[in-house]
Amino acid sequence: MAADAAHRLAALAAQVLGTPLPLRLRAWDGSESGPHDTPVLVVRRRRALHRLLWQPGELGLARAWVAGEIDVEGDLYEALDRLTAVVPPDAHALGRRMLRDGTAVRLAGSLLRLAGPGVPPPPPPEESVRRRGGAHTKRRDQAAISHHYDVGNDFYARVLGPSMVYSCAYWERPAGTLEDAQAAKLDLVCRKLALRPGDRLLDIGCGWGSMVLHAAEHYGVRATGVTLSVEQADLARKRVAEAGLTDRIDIRVQDYRDVTDGPYDAISSIGMAEHVGQVRYQEYAERAYRLLRPGGRFLNHQIARRPLDDEAGYRVDAFIDRYVFPDGELSPVGSTVSSLERAGFEVRDLEALREHYALTLRAWVRNLEEHFAEAERLTSRGRARIWRLYMAASALAFERNRIGVNQVLAVRTAGDGTSSMPLVRGTWN
Repeated sequence: MAADAAHRLAALAAQVLGTPLPLRLRAWDGSESGPHDTPVLVVRRRRALHRLLWQPGELGLARAWVAGEIDVEGDLYEALDRLTAVVPPDAHALGRRMLRDGTAVRLAGSLLRLAGPGVPPPPPPEESVRRRGGAHTKRRDQAAISHHYDVGNDFYARVLGPSMVYSCAYWERPAGTLEDAQAAKLDLVCRKLALRPGDRLLDIGCGWGSMVLHAAEHYGVRATGVTLSVEQADLARKRVAEAGLTDRIDIRVQDYRDVTDGPYDAISSIGMAEHVGQVRYQEYAERAYRLLRPGGRFLNHQIARRPLDDEAGYRVDAFIDRYVFPDGELSPVGSTVSSLERAGFEVRDLEALREHYALTLRAWVRNLEEHFAEAERLTSRGRARIWRLYMAASALAFERNRIGVNQVLAVRTAGDGTSSMPLVRGTWN
């Protein structure tokens, strides 16, 4: 029998998408189908089809990608962009319709005939284990943070570069270096917070300590950084000691809900609030408010999603939830501002950095691709593949305005309404 798996798969994909697959397809039997001038979607093993049969949709595809059973040859960004353009905006609604009209059953039967017999493949070992209890308890948050961050500091060093900053950089020059852009972001935060020598700074979600190091070295503050990642804290403490700043910087493995040693003069939270969860976000805002002195400033740097007509319909991306940020949730920036205001803050400035994050992610992808073999050795092949896919897809999401990132500067005004903010925006002191 002639090799024809690619043609059969392409026909099935067209039935699901309602349009031809916008990529060339190569199957395990060597057959190919589709346009010649595009990246190639490679289905290396029939096992990928078994994953789709037992877990249809995004999660099945994610497992096949992590396991190396499907791959892309050519420009990954172009492949993802082409696929995103034809995937229905509400894939869940499409699935429900296909179940109602019987299309899903017919497609499953065709896929089963192509896949052949087989048992459900186990998930790749990099998948987050099933979580117990309600979301965003302290214990569950600790486990989620450990899944994402405790995968090896050396691995992250290959991706992030010398700055060791895992959040959106600030590109004053698009052709500049990642390290310069990250230093500019840290300095921008310090200036917005109007840090002065002797100020007490709290950095919630301090990562590997880059923010507190920059603030102590360049602005003379006394800083406390808290993280739930043991590996992050170990490296942060080492960096603090090497900089000779142990007398001015305290790194703790501590939940933000357990910080009680205020008041602080300023608080930064950079790329942490995405882990808080909607059920805890008001508590997070109120905790930050209570930890600040009157006149103190809070800088919240957070990824935001587009608002939905029905917010109850928000679902966390299955691939991100299982393989990247367990229990991570995005909120519209308007919801963030409202929570801060309900906590008592006066919001004084909002700066959108969406394009900056796209540039940052592309720089991280380049770092990973240049050190891919080493990254695999330092963690696992599956995890290196996860990071490459999620960062490339995220870069496109920022570029296409599907998600954004914002710095929200808020102040705890004094009892008489004094804000200690300048009259002119941008002159932060």
